Amino acid sequence: MALAWIDWLLVISYFIFSFGIAIYFYKRAGQNTGEFFLTGRSMPWWLAGTSMVATTFAADTPLAITELVARDGIAGNWLWWNMLMGGMLTVFFFARLWRRSGVLTDVEFVEMRYGGPQASWLRGIKALYFGLLFNCIILGWVTLAMETVIEVLFPGVTVFGYESVSFLGLEISAALMICGAFILVVGVYSLISGLWGVAVTDIFQFVIAMVGTILLAVFVLRVPEVGGMSGLMEQLPAETFRFTPSIGQAAEGVAVLTLSFAAFFAYIGMQWWASWYPGNEPGGGGYIAQRMMSAKDEKHSLFATLWFNIAHYALRPWPWIIVALAALVLYPDLDEPRHGFVMVMRDVLPPGMLGLLFAAFLAAFMSTFSTQLNWGTSYIVNDFWRRFIRKGESEKYYVAVSRVVTFLLAIAAFFVATWLEAISQAWEILLAASGGLGLVLIIRWYWWRVNAWSELTATLVPIILAVLYAIGIPVPGLDQPFPTSLFYIVAITTVAWLIATFITEPDSREKLDRFYRKVRPGGPGWKSLRERHPDIEPDSDLGSLFINWILGVAMVYLVLFGVGHLLFARTMLGLLCLAGAAIAVVFLYRDLSNRGFDTVLEQDDEEVRG
Repeated sequence: MALAWIDWLLVISYFIFSFGIAIYFYKRAGQNTGEFFLTGRSMPWWLAGTSMVATTFAADTPLAITELVARDGIAGNWLWWNMLMGGMLTVFFFARLWRRSGVLTDVEFVEMRYGGPQASWLRGIKALYFGLLFNCIILGWVTLAMETVIEVLFPGVTVFGYESVSFLGLEISAALMICGAFILVVGVYSLISGLWGVAVTDIFQFVIAMVGTILLAVFVLRVPEVGGMSGLMEQLPAETFRFTPSIGQAAEGVAVLTLSFAAFFAYIGMQWWASWYPGNEPGGGGYIAQRMMSAKDEKHSLFATLWFNIAHYALRPWPWIIVALAALVLYPDLDEPRHGFVMVMRDVLPPGMLGLLFAAFLAAFMSTFSTQLNWGTSYIVNDFWRRFIRKGESEKYYVAVSRVVTFLLAIAAFFVATWLEAISQAWEILLAASGGLGLVLIIRWYWWRVNAWSELTATLVPIILAVLYAIGIPVPGLDQPFPTSLFYIVAITTVAWLIATFITEPDSREKLDRFYRKVRPGGPGWKSLRERHPDIEPDSDLGSLFINWILGVAMVYLVLFGVGHLLFARTMLGLLCLAGAAIAVVFLYRDLSNRGFDTVLEQDDEEVRG
């Protein structure tokens, strides 16, 4: 298949516009690392929040949704919908604290919160583990998804007449070579523009991706074989359209997510707070924390994260789900159900529209890739190179190093993609490998006794458990299927880090005092610090924050289900859900309007950074 000239014109225009943004922000990004990684802490909430949303729309996301719907119906999306509860926890409990901390990265926060050489070890380990190793695996998986898009859209594609080439013993397909060219483009505009260019380009990419996927859903519903929404509902089993999982045994041949009670509780009651996952780190973290810390002030940080959760969970999924359902009707016997989304693009869209959708996939791919590059580079430069290798250099020097590292990280990610054949159920691997870490990431803000040994233990124990199980040493519960195995991993990790906490010395009084005075965390875990610092007014209204969390979770789920019910002609249910969401909005608006926010904040913590 070949794209028409208008399709190529749209794709080329997209690249020209993206590079124009990058060049526009080149000089500003080069001023210092605060500008390069955090936009000088001046990003408005709508830009920071939309940048978060754009980043989570990777090239693999609609393909993964298509696979989930084919296997488990609409309810299959609970495998990621449950993460909303952790996302809303970040909105109300942590967004303001992250912005207040004044750090450059969430890894730098380690040495702000903890003292002693163990804090330095933890910072260095996390910088390389998450910024380099983990980041390259994530980028490799995203690249493989883009390779799939190219292979399905352009079967038999070649590069200079070659379908594949061998390099260092690796077989690299033509589609992957094309992805490599895109990676170089992303690497160049990321190193030119820093986070300002990445975030502004994210807005453009998000609009293209959303408009493109909505139009794709409209076009596929007009296909005679699909027959509109009513045709979908007539041709697919009714269970496919359930919004909630089935607890127990599903009927044979019916696509619906069926969970045991233990598995259901693991997803709904544990996964979202117990495990680390990109874009949904408990307590905030990764590129989500980066956007929160780049916001103008605490208010912008909170509203950015709130907008992200609304758009990510309530608004964006339905076009993907509609296309996934249509793919079940059009291609019922696919060996790889995730290919169905791209096949709908290929077979349904007219010239011009296909170019727009291909540009939308490129936008999704490049948005995620550029953010991951900037975020990973911030760890490697700020929390490893600047902290342990070359201290005390000029800001111009560290910006130059950041640009070099950005480019090298892009190349490393490409080679990781050539080594990966597939990452089956990658989210399960990531969630299991961090089981129990999430609780420390939450509690460290609200209990003075947590120290660097606590977090270091919680980081390493799940990985050690996985290695022991892989080499044949029996570990209780790890032979259970995911997510049931998560109970055992979280339990073992939690016991381990609690033991590590109480057998090691607490952080010094001076370190705790400095942290408390700057961040002003609330809750009973800081009672002794409150008594020592009566002049500090902490966040003492945790009860109202908890109520806001409940209201926020309810609001997003009600909008999600309300829109879904309206789409499937269940009008009364849809209107009731949206009315409930409106009530939650009113209560949230009243509370947030009366809540005080810091608008003038301290600058970077140079003591920690150096």
